[in-house]
Amino acid sequence: MLNEIKKDAQTRMNKSVESLRDALVKVRTGRANTALVDHIKVNYYGSDMPLSQVASVAVSDSRSLTITPWEKPMVSAVEKAIINSDLGLTPNTAGTVIRINLPALTEERRKELTKVVHAEGENAKVAIRNIRRDANNQFRELLKEKEVSEDDVRRSEEEVQKITDAAIKDVDEVVRAKEQELMAV
Repeated sequence: MLNEIKKDAQTRMNKSVESLRDALVKVRTGRANTALVDHIKVNYYGSDMPLSQVASVAVSDSRSLTITPWEKPMVSAVEKAIINSDLGLTPNTAGTVIRINLPALTEERRKELTKVVHAEGENAKVAIRNIRRDANNQFRELLKEKEVSEDDVRRSEEEVQKITDAAIKDVDEVVRAKEQELMAV
């Protein structure tokens, strides 16, 4: 029972770190990345579809993305979805190809994005600590029900703390790497 709780905590902490990685991919660094537009939904004949399901997205160079809708009538819908997104980018359309040029980031904008990255990292750490608390509460419940000994609970709490420390270290590394990527000119 204790091992199951520890494995569950480990799995949930790893998912928190992966969720942080996914969230940080969306933070624009001035380099083109297809993941920047992954979350954009396009109105496709009355239903909202992810951009990747109505068009091909490619990186044409370090500062621009090329989006080619699979159907000609979808060009205007894709363009509209990009304009309405939270990216603040302006698409340029040439026939059936949509180009998005990513402007260089200013020093001020880089510092703002660094703060966003740190806030995301802190949210991930809070989630990890909550997972640790949940695991420790489960251990104490087992102790109350006299299913395990105090020594087992203490050992298990120490192991969960080690897992937590490793997960928080991973979060710090992810945040540090993204910060370096942001500050590179």
